[in-house]
Amino acid sequence: MSDVQAITALLVRYEEALNQSDTEAVMKLYAGDGIFMPQHFPSSGGADAVRRAYEGTFFAIQLTVKFKIEEVHPVSSDWAFARTNSVGTVLVHATGDSSAEANQELFVLQNVEGEWKIARYCFSTTNPPRA
Repeated sequence: MSDVQAITALLVRYEEALNQSDTEAVMKLYAGDGIFMPQHFPSSGGADAVRRAYEGTFFAIQLTVKFKIEEVHPVSSDWAFARTNSVGTVLVHATGDSSAEANQELFVLQNVEGEWKIARYCFSTTNPPRA
């Protein structure tokens, strides 16, 4: 399997983990020192902090999203980046409200012992501002 194919498969698994609100599946995709940088929240670095951030996210919301992989670029045998766009819905557990979800995402990926992992991940909304 090429690096691009392996990274693409990783991104598909990440989409599935988000849609299943599966923290354990997400954690298998991150490097041990990975950093999660969600919009409107502080960055979470390292496995424990990343785990807490996803647990909090999945407690608060349910995502139903589809990623469109825009580009995957290995830049060395150990590093790559990928850019995606996602669309779908978000359900807020506390209120039961559902709304459109759309983001652009940037992944920095690291080859850890022969397996591509998420080293850094950030996203920002592409939805218009809410009134």
